[in-house]
Amino acid sequence: MSSELVIGCVGKPSAGKSSYLNAATDANAKVGNYPFTTIEPNYGVTLYPTECPCVKYEKTNVCAPRYGKCVNGTRFIPIKMLDVAGLVPGASEGKGLGNQFLDDLRNADVLLHVVDVSGTTNEKGESTVDYSPVKDIEWLKEEIHSWIFNNLWKKWSNIVRRHIATKSSAAQTLQLQFSGYGTRLVQVQETLDKLGIKEPSMMETWDEFFVKQVVWGFLDVRFPIILVLNKVDLGSSDPNIAKICKLYPTQKMVPTSALTEIFLRKLNAQKFIVYKEGDEVFYTQEDEDLEQSERDKLKALDEKTRARLEKVKDLVMFRYGGTGIQNAIKLAVDSRGLIPVYPVKNLHSMSCDKNGGSVFRDCILVPPNTTVREIAGKLHPELDKYFLYAEGPRGVRRGENEVNTPKKNNIKFTTASETGGESKKSQQ
Repeated sequence: MSSELVIGCVGKPSAGKSSYLNAATDANAKVGNYPFTTIEPNYGVTLYPTECPCVKYEKTNVCAPRYGKCVNGTRFIPIKMLDVAGLVPGASEGKGLGNQFLDDLRNADVLLHVVDVSGTTNEKGESTVDYSPVKDIEWLKEEIHSWIFNNLWKKWSNIVRRHIATKSSAAQTLQLQFSGYGTRLVQVQETLDKLGIKEPSMMETWDEFFVKQVVWGFLDVRFPIILVLNKVDLGSSDPNIAKICKLYPTQKMVPTSALTEIFLRKLNAQKFIVYKEGDEVFYTQEDEDLEQSERDKLKALDEKTRARLEKVKDLVMFRYGGTGIQNAIKLAVDSRGLIPVYPVKNLHSMSCDKNGGSVFRDCILVPPNTTVREIAGKLHPELDKYFLYAEGPRGVRRGENEVNTPKKNNIKFTTASETGGESKKSQQ
């Protein structure tokens, strides 16, 4: 039990999308330095790190997640990731593999735009030198915008005609058009609020330019983008990173090296180094900071591997504080403001079974402003159907319309049987 959130990895061919997915998950996406190495979308499961309530309730030694894991009070929650095959300029017009790629994005809630910040691949994913990655940032947004705008504008006159006839609000009319992108009414309303559009909206007066602005606003809400500046281990990356930071001062971005993460994990598995995903450092047999008992378990490095690790320390670990793979995942999930909720059967032991075991077994991520009753429905339809009441820590009753908050994320539900003759306490 985790979340229905889907992180979509997008970008041009050979930017490192598949390598990033492999570094962040157990997916085995095909990797190659040529266009369309990933023909079909690849799904994988990554782990989102967050503070586990087992620390607050002194249950760290008995915390037992059903999915993911808990390591020293850090909960790693499973999140689905989607690697969409490489986009090329003109995809919204059918170029490359065209709208197939864009249609796959309907399943994503937030986008990680993997950018080859080294400038060693052009817009088609072909090897080159001195290419500006700024171009990739711009055209990806343009392609997604064109895809949605073209679908909307080609039937705009009919949309306006129906809008007037049904006397609908702008939010209702647009939600109907944007529903194919997995859009909820609240997201459309948020878009209009940010654009300052109020009722009566007078949609019949909206011209092409204004509709394009509405689509741009919609993209910011429905498809927030995190820039993953990949291949920072290459020397040509530094000036490009500086340029991107200057041009997009408010854009969320993370410098990464997917191949470095894969390399370090491989060496860790082979007992050449000690490294944990997300760490800023790794240790070899020669590092005195590592306890002697741990050093004795490691194998000696050959000169070639030692030299490569020194380069990794200089270009990635010291300079950027790590490979950035987990940081990008955390930033993507946090951008949606999701709140972890831990449903339990016993508010004293925080267990999820009658025998007092399975402490903090389950966790789901819910959107902001989710009510207690809505959480019950997300856990199981029966909990919503036979909802009686909910309790928080110390048995404090919680109203069914009460909005959930990060400080009230432990909850117990009690349901009434269908006959109403007895009640049953349920945790799904």
